[in-house]
Amino acid sequence: MEKADKHEVLIVIPTYNEAENIEALVRAIKGIRLPLDVLVVDDASPDGTGEIVERLMRQFEGLFVLHRPKKMGLGTAYIAGFQYALAHRYKMIMTMDSDFSHHPRYIPDLLAQSTAYDIVIGSRYVPGGGVQNWSIIRRAVSFVANKLARAILGLSSYDNTAGFRLYNRRVLEAIHFDRIQSNGYAFLVEMLYLCKKSHFNIGEVPIIFEDRRVGKSKISKTEILMAMKTLAIYGFDRLGSRTGQAGKRS
Repeated sequence: MEKADKHEVLIVIPTYNEAENIEALVRAIKGIRLPLDVLVVDDASPDGTGEIVERLMRQFEGLFVLHRPKKMGLGTAYIAGFQYALAHRYKMIMTMDSDFSHHPRYIPDLLAQSTAYDIVIGSRYVPGGGVQNWSIIRRAVSFVANKLARAILGLSSYDNTAGFRLYNRRVLEAIHFDRIQSNGYAFLVEMLYLCKKSHFNIGEVPIIFEDRRVGKSKISKTEILMAMKTLAIYGFDRLGSRTGQAGKRS
């Protein structure tokens, strides 16, 4: 049931086995002197992540947890959070990782741009942004993935694989979640392409991405292959759209 004192901003945090991070993250977010609600979407973490959030809910107002029955993937976790936010009439929806790679100190920076842009990205690849504690291979993979996303999908943003984002609710109202084809980290690229097709404007603010403090990364070779598949699917979609427009003009 919706509470009368609900705030306008909901932060959606997908989790799977983040017991080592989640309490510190919630406390850091709630320590920011801004009216923010937090929804943790937990995929039945066997390490008790969801139960930690349940305990913290007794201490913090505006903290909620959505328990899912099994590990179902990052993309569907975002969608579940978006649907919750829309159902509860939040005006702005932020997404961020649960491992402090997206530091809460940047939350005010994203919110400050919410009147200028429909989607605001916490970006590693604009002036002032960057990464810390990454291997050369990981830097190269991320760099190439974002270059390909810009070239193939025609995106103007530079950090298209970033999960640190702020959406205006009208953006999420325009997206048909049942038509989304990808899960995992490829979902992030697909969402930006769909936002671009719907003519929403996208802005970026610089962040320093800090590799996770504790716990194990969820990125795998399968995730990378799925991202490449998503680029191919929507690259052809964009090509078809451009061909159709050219045909109309002629």
